[in-house]
Amino acid sequence: MSLEITDDIDALIDVLPPEIALALHQENRFEDLLEVVLDLGRPADARYVEREVRLTQRETTQDEIDGVVSRIGDFGDDNRAGIERTLHRISAIRNRRGRVVGLTCRVGRAVYGTIDIIRDIVESGQSILLLGRPGVGKTTMLREVARVLAENKRVIVVDTSNEIGGDGDIPHPAVGQARRMQVATPVLQHAVMIEAVENHMPEVIVIDEIGTELEAAAARTIAERGVQLVGTAHGNTLDNLLTGNSGKNVLN
Repeated sequence: MSLEITDDIDALIDVLPPEIALALHQENRFEDLLEVVLDLGRPADARYVEREVRLTQRETTQDEIDGVVSRIGDFGDDNRAGIERTLHRISAIRNRRGRVVGLTCRVGRAVYGTIDIIRDIVESGQSILLLGRPGVGKTTMLREVARVLAENKRVIVVDTSNEIGGDGDIPHPAVGQARRMQVATPVLQHAVMIEAVENHMPEVIVIDEIGTELEAAAARTIAERGVQLVGTAHGNTLDNLLTGNSGKNVLN
């Protein structure tokens, strides 16, 4: 299996404070970089695939955090923002007054070829649910599913945090010819899923992070209308997913 990876890493480095950007260049391990973490009053850290590296010895200042915030897109209700025309995700931690005092800057990558091993299943027309803990590559695979299926089918991506198609109004090339519907706030994800089917006649709906009873109900509605659904959910096993903390059957 041949993989092609694009990550627009320079766009992420450019929004970081100069000292942190320099430290990352000195490490020179961008292909393994997962996240850069900035917390007020603590040294900055970089998280790589196999280890964590301290980028500065001094405390991160509020001006540095505010500077990053000023150079990225707006935060949504889920406290996530992005950088226009890239797949990077910046998540905020706020204090009790709402000011951003911490940032997790996750590297977003488009990896072409990730679904080769399951391509026959993806192209079968059957709905698919990808399970796994955060960070294992579910969203990366969704992008590739959207791109591949959009070569021959009408595909709509329901993008709640702009994580599949990237920040801004123009979707990232990683989703190919798939159309993208953005979601104003996470609580409306289920409604946009239904809207996509009712208004735009898709053959395939691609959705990230199905997690509520309303979203599960919307998924059932989509399937009943003959539309292929490809989605993800957090969990290691199907049992984790079927029964939530409330004891209710969520995806049955």
